[in-house]
Amino acid sequence: MLTGPAPDGWMQRVAAELNLSETAFLFQECASYKIRYFTPQVEVPLCGHATLASAHVLWSVGLVSENMPIKFQAENVLLFAEKAGDWIRMDFPADPSVPIQTPPGLLSSLNVEPVSVYRTASNRYLIEVGSWEAVRDLRPDRFSIATLDIHGVIVTAHSAKPGIDFVSRYFAPSVGIDEDPVTGTAHCALGMFWSQRLGKKRLVGEQLSARGGTVMVRVMRDRIQISGQAVTVLIGEFSPQVMAALER
Repeated sequence: MLTGPAPDGWMQRVAAELNLSETAFLFQECASYKIRYFTPQVEVPLCGHATLASAHVLWSVGLVSENMPIKFQAENVLLFAEKAGDWIRMDFPADPSVPIQTPPGLLSSLNVEPVSVYRTASNRYLIEVGSWEAVRDLRPDRFSIATLDIHGVIVTAHSAKPGIDFVSRYFAPSVGIDEDPVTGTAHCALGMFWSQRLGKKRLVGEQLSARGGTVMVRVMRDRIQISGQAVTVLIGEFSPQVMAALER
């Protein structure tokens, strides 16, 4: 939480120091919170799990009452978060996708045979494969993926597990994320894709990264409700020596 706008370079250096998939920076503007997201390498326009964590922190430390929703202003996008029992429900713009021919280099990067290939409005490839085991066992060439003219690659399949509609993994090495543990914004595309395939508006997705995570999705025309859970792992502050180094 910042008391006001911070220099871009300083936020990028903090994100590189923390070395997480995304680090969120936010400060209050009237009735909403301005939020920006940085990977260890670049700023990105939107991040689901960093928004989830930000809402969790604001409620946990008492900056926002737990019965009050939170409005975030990201880059040209309004986002909303509210408590729903033990879950946090967020409202994001939908991310539609269109089928495309398999781009050169994609198959060799993923080492998998796709059922279908799509491109999303957010400039990601969405790759459907034949089984959830293929998603689980995927060993992509991240260096090759980083050379593709794309923000990231979503690989997905229908789930055979009861209570789970689809599984996925997400890779974005071109922006400093070899593999994202759980990706809320990817589910803005996955929700629309699987809603059309399965004829359902409410779905449950499981991301099969090493850490893993479950995401509940509700499709509503041009918006997607995404629900997840968060816990506080660490609370701390930078030492004066680190702060001095980051400000250089």
